[in-house]
Amino acid sequence: MTAARSASIAAAAGAAGYRLVTSGALTLDLGVGRRLQPLGPLLRTIAAPREVVFDVIAAPYLERTPQALEEKLQVWERGSDMVLAAHHTHVKCGVTTTLETVRFERPDRVDFRLVRGPVPHVVESFLLTPSEDATVLRWQGELGTDLWALGLWWGHRVALAWEHAVDASFASIANEAERRARNKRPPLPHDG
Repeated sequence: MTAARSASIAAAAGAAGYRLVTSGALTLDLGVGRRLQPLGPLLRTIAAPREVVFDVIAAPYLERTPQALEEKLQVWERGSDMVLAAHHTHVKCGVTTTLETVRFERPDRVDFRLVRGPVPHVVESFLLTPSEDATVLRWQGELGTDLWALGLWWGHRVALAWEHAVDASFASIANEAERRARNKRPPLPHDG
């Protein structure tokens, strides 16, 4: 075999391996050189009661997933306070699929734990705190990668994409929760 052919095969194998990792189909959990980095925090004040915000977050998981979310979310196993769910996120190189457990503590907390994805370790939480006529939604967590500096570099890339996905999710949650809150408010008294 020629050197050019060997290099071509190695490049193709490297590209295939990279795509498997970035898509979440292959999780490298070597337990060697593990580095942890914080995720967030992201904060968003939502003009809706905490219970409404919690229901908006929990409903696609604990109830039937709306058709509009089927391309992004598939619940594999559903319990009363915990689910196993696949999340599909569009990133620069295609679609990444993560498999996560999602645990619900009504009305103030939703915890996520990565089972399979582009990194070996992610734990994150949505924390809901009432604030006057609103709710403060906070996202925080940690992401872990293996292989020292190489893993740290990879973790930074994944963390940026993860943060963008959560930020987009927060916008959707806020829009729906505020819409529901507006529809539940009592009508203003009429002059007369």
